[in-house]
Amino acid sequence: MKRLRWPSWMPIDPYIVLLLGTVGLAALLPARGTGADVASGASTAAIAFLFFLYGARLSTREALDGLRHWRLHVTVLACTFVIFPVLGVAARGLVPVVLTQPLYQGLLFLTLVPSTIQSSIAFTSIARGNVPAAICAGSFSSLVGILVTPLLAAGLLGNDGGGFSADSVVKIVLQLLVPFLAGQVLRRCGVKRGRAERVEQGGGGRRAGDFVARHKKVLGLVDRGSILLVVYTAFSEGMTRGIWHQVSPVRLAALLGVEAALLAVMLVLTWYGGRALGFGREDRIAIQFAGSKKSLASGLPMASVLFGAHASLAVLPLMLFHQMQLMVCAVIAKRRSHDLDEPTQASAAHVVQGQPQDRVLR
Repeated sequence: MKRLRWPSWMPIDPYIVLLLGTVGLAALLPARGTGADVASGASTAAIAFLFFLYGARLSTREALDGLRHWRLHVTVLACTFVIFPVLGVAARGLVPVVLTQPLYQGLLFLTLVPSTIQSSIAFTSIARGNVPAAICAGSFSSLVGILVTPLLAAGLLGNDGGGFSADSVVKIVLQLLVPFLAGQVLRRCGVKRGRAERVEQGGGGRRAGDFVARHKKVLGLVDRGSILLVVYTAFSEGMTRGIWHQVSPVRLAALLGVEAALLAVMLVLTWYGGRALGFGREDRIAIQFAGSKKSLASGLPMASVLFGAHASLAVLPLMLFHQMQLMVCAVIAKRRSHDLDEPTQASAAHVVQGQPQDRVLR
């Protein structure tokens, strides 16, 4: 019996379909009363577990090795946490003619979240870019985002983000930072234990930190399932509070147009900015894909903590931008993968004419 697979011609990420289905479920059957309390508690636990997995996955050794390419990582971080937020603040001029205030808050929050890891690596690999740099850049962005995103939200959103009181800070620390650090501690303890076992037994001991790698597929399902739970809880609360009556189809179309412009600006800046800074082709590919995208996996849990009852509208721009960036970057990655093929064909003609091939490739 063959395993069913998503059609390759379908441009929509199947996970986005699940997210939209979850939104539809929350619209038809929102959690209420005791069910809402149970869903909220489960969502809180899911967020903590998500960031625990993030900490357990991040290899400290890979992160330290990546510091040797610090110029690239600083460039990606600047795109993610400086240029993106500046564009988000500039978009305030679109309120209230193009965007409503709640949609603008979600758009601004979108510009504050970290970059992606998995899709940045995948697109960089397809485009024949610097994959190790993309791995480290995405990891650094996620790590920095745990601290920087709440701080930027506190400074730029202020009380519009649900109120950043001492309780909010405690929630951020307990739900995001503490689980992440616990995952890092588990990974490091596992590495030390494995080394000790190899010394005592003269072989390869089992490492507790390798648990995540051995169960990558299962934990991936748990990871995505947790995000679906967060989405259901946020949109259920939005339905019960009547928040969705504030959004019209015209406003949604306007939001899509603004996000398309935002993505286009960042793709151009990361590509040509990388060239202006003297980076080679492979590094520029990693910069473009890691510096122009935003993480749905990190942004949704953070929005749930930071926005509370208003999280449903806050995550809508991020969900739309996430699907848009996947579709556009998939096309760009495929085109980049053929960039080296044409010079190679041209170089063959020059070799016949007696000209050196490396001159053409330059």
